[in-house]
Amino acid sequence: MDRIGLRVVRGEAGGAAAEVIGPAPDPLAFQEECLRAFEASQVARGFSELTIGNGAGTLARFLAACGRPAWEVTAEDVDRVVGELAAQGLAASTRRGYVQAFKNFHAFLVARKAAAIEAAFGVRLADPVDEFNAARHVGADSPSASPPPAPERLEDFFAFLRERIAGARKYAAAGRDYALFRTLYLAGLRADEAAMLDRSDVHFGRGPFGKLHVRFGKGAKTSGPRPRWVPMLDGLDLIVRWYLDEIRPRMGDGPALFCDEGGGRIHRGTIRNRLACLLELEQAAALARGEPGGLGRFSPHALPRACATVASRAQIRAQIRSLNRGLLPVNMGEVMRGRTVDFPLIRPDVSQVGRAACEHSVCCCRPPLLAVGCC
Repeated sequence: MDRIGLRVVRGEAGGAAAEVIGPAPDPLAFQEECLRAFEASQVARGFSELTIGNGAGTLARFLAACGRPAWEVTAEDVDRVVGELAAQGLAASTRRGYVQAFKNFHAFLVARKAAAIEAAFGVRLADPVDEFNAARHVGADSPSASPPPAPERLEDFFAFLRERIAGARKYAAAGRDYALFRTLYLAGLRADEAAMLDRSDVHFGRGPFGKLHVRFGKGAKTSGPRPRWVPMLDGLDLIVRWYLDEIRPRMGDGPALFCDEGGGRIHRGTIRNRLACLLELEQAAALARGEPGGLGRFSPHALPRACATVASRAQIRAQIRSLNRGLLPVNMGEVMRGRTVDFPLIRPDVSQVGRAACEHSVCCCRPPLLAVGCC
């Protein structure tokens, strides 16, 4: 005689078998309950609401593409979904985010829900993300494949912005764009950090050139914002002063330093879109002058990287001058600390430091970055 709802579930090694009597729960309803528990655990770990929301959307799209509950997803399903994402043209970093979101949720199921899933559905959890489909942190967005724009390329871009200010239909918006992207490059700020600046964060009386108070600097993991002071070097103080005196009063009231035409705080997405639009206009202007196209494109994130590369190169050259005067160099690890630089650009200077150190019998092979061209 059949017994509806009765099934035997094999227990752990050495343990007794478990019997579960009653109808099996709805898989989708049970998965929704697990998703809510997973989000609650992220809140307990200190994740921000924005991070949890973005991760939940990514995970939901991945599970929908798999077409089955998370505990039934196989390695073949992961291969298929990632292949579909690649066919859609998604970047390697985006595909990596999808796989990582699923991997985190699956690890939560293994730690918290494995016994309940095995009892309800008779499935013993096994991680479908293995060494053959695990997302590696390399791809089309690797710094070696996408270096920051060279200083010459940026000077051409800023020259185009300066020329555009004089003839732009919206003078204030053109002036804001020039000051904004100059600030990202010369101060090494991220788009988020620049968008959160207020007019009161500009302090011309601090130091010889003035400083920007970045109150919402990028933190590490769950540490929250990390404020810092950034000096306005390389003429940035003159640009910011001109912007505050000439451009900002034309854009409405409000505390934001960089704002839209109504005075509201500019969004980081607007910064990205404005840069893409300006690069298109620069390309069109070059073609109209009969110049060859193909001008290098870059994102707002590339501007602080370009700033770090230029600053590191300048400091390395300062070490070369010190060595040539017979002085000991400072710790080169401090020069590179916390910076993402374009190493092919600075490699000749690093090699020159190594050769100069050998000529003056100064061992600078630590850190390993200086090993090229040394000793």
